[in-house]
Amino acid sequence: MTKNNYVGWEEWISLPELNLPALVAKTDTGADTSALHAFNIQTFGKKNNQMVRFGINPINTDERFAIFCSAKIIDQKNITSSNGLSELRYVIETEIVIGGVKKKIPITLTNRENMKYKMIIGRSALDGFQISPDKSFLQTELSYDLYKKAKNNSYRRSLRIGILSLEPSNYSNLRIIEAAEKNEHYCEILNTKRCYLNIESENPEVHYDGKVLPHYDVIIPRIGPSITKYGMAVVRQFEAMGTFCLNSSASIGTSRDKLAAHQALAINRIPMPDTAFANSPRDTNNIIDLTNGAPLVVKLLESSQGKGVILAETKKAASSVISAFQKLNAPFIVQDFIKDSNGSDIRLFVVGGKVVASMMRSASDDDFRSNLHAGGKASKVKITQEERKIAKEASKAMGLNIAGVDLLRSHEGPKVLEVNSSPGLQGIESINNINVASLIIDYIEKRLGLSKIK
Repeated sequence: MTKNNYVGWEEWISLPELNLPALVAKTDTGADTSALHAFNIQTFGKKNNQMVRFGINPINTDERFAIFCSAKIIDQKNITSSNGLSELRYVIETEIVIGGVKKKIPITLTNRENMKYKMIIGRSALDGFQISPDKSFLQTELSYDLYKKAKNNSYRRSLRIGILSLEPSNYSNLRIIEAAEKNEHYCEILNTKRCYLNIESENPEVHYDGKVLPHYDVIIPRIGPSITKYGMAVVRQFEAMGTFCLNSSASIGTSRDKLAAHQALAINRIPMPDTAFANSPRDTNNIIDLTNGAPLVVKLLESSQGKGVILAETKKAASSVISAFQKLNAPFIVQDFIKDSNGSDIRLFVVGGKVVASMMRSASDDDFRSNLHAGGKASKVKITQEERKIAKEASKAMGLNIAGVDLLRSHEGPKVLEVNSSPGLQGIESINNINVASLIIDYIEKRLGLSKIK
């Protein structure tokens, strides 16, 4: 045996597939299988492909520092500890590096928070090595400083993804699930209304059907306008728990409130139709004048899919609509009607600050609204660099990572009509033959520092 074949009773090792570049482990020839410290152990995935997610504190001197890992479960074992207690443990398989030797080994997961060593190296991992029980650190010396670079070391792991939605069979949801599973992630629908919140400073939780929800790496909010406020509260709770939410609660709130949205556009000097807002009936004529008179568009502040949007073709009609909304205490804005658009708008789909797809939506003969849900028709369109730039700026102004930006073409240039925080995929994918769902999953992986599938 050469010197490189010897290991001491404690050694520096690494588990690169778990993003653990440095661990001090104890060799234990009395144990067949290696054991790794793990807390918050949670299973996920399908029955035929069960995964486990867990945390580990790899630095002996810093219990606050944690790395979260995921791996495929290959087995479960009853392990009897030195004190005679039996424990059923999950078994994973991962690569271990000891000096210049790399090998795949089975590892059981157990909570070792009160133990000096975060890992025990069993006999199966030590095959080919000579043990020197009176010596330490005979192999390559590593350092906990490697964890300072850990966030920049991308590696592959499975994510647990939750989609907040009331429509489990919705096309967009099914496509996102399909794309996630193709990339070896587990993705499931969470009915937003069935989530309830335990709001506390030390341990905020989301409960569902009488149980505490496990940790999700990612939450994709696809919240309908009918439950915007409750949906935002649920997203905020996940944010408080440290979960990456694809669109934040604040960005959803801004985009859903048409007044706040247009004010955000104005702050960022992004072109839009002239817009006016007032509370008093005494200002009806004033806000009509501010938007260049009739014809004009009256919109409820919280509306979507073309609902709550009315075209008033005369000043008298505009006054009547405004008066009706005021009597109902329904907040609204008034906007200039862009005749140049000829009943068409352009939807640009933005993912992570990039325009990935676009389509033109044209209104039906008896309607001015181009929304597909309102009977509009979609077609391919070639967008300009200016339109692309404005769409990116509009999504950024709202703070949205995923957005559907609706533009109108006018003789003055493109104008932002609306920014949607839960844009549908069906129309945009079918028209362009582009897998937008896959691009969303790719963006999530990039944000979380995951390496590409080889």
